[in-house]
Amino acid sequence: MKYKLITAVEVLLVEDNPGDVRLIQEVFKEAKIKNVLHVARDGEEAMKMLRLKDKNPTRLPDLILLDLNLPKKDGRDVLKEIKKDDSLKCIPVVVLTNSTRDEDLIETYRNNANCYIAKPGNLDQLIKVVQNIGEFWLNIVRLPPR
Repeated sequence: MKYKLITAVEVLLVEDNPGDVRLIQEVFKEAKIKNVLHVARDGEEAMKMLRLKDKNPTRLPDLILLDLNLPKKDGRDVLKEIKKDDSLKCIPVVVLTNSTRDEDLIETYRNNANCYIAKPGNLDQLIKVVQNIGEFWLNIVRLPPR
């Protein structure tokens, strides 16, 4: 069953690779789902954005796409902070990373990530992965209300 979205889905992309940011922006722009994609280029910027929005819960993102290997504050630490914060912990976090290390996979699930996806090296495969994330998380899954 598909849910009709009345308002745009707010997505926070936490990614430091400009090429991946552009690709994800383009794929989400092409999606037939109303969405607003916000970008944080490092872990500190992501937490600053979330803390500002925390003061106005209707502005929190509906979904977070999080890279693990980030400057200033590592994505693993960002995930821990999000999941320990009562006002943020219900936001689904999809880890989208280059890491294929089992240690990262296990650690992110232990820290309550909702999903772990290793970015494929092939551009066409990455586009398909991002399309599938959009379809699943923004169209199929029913997200918690803001």
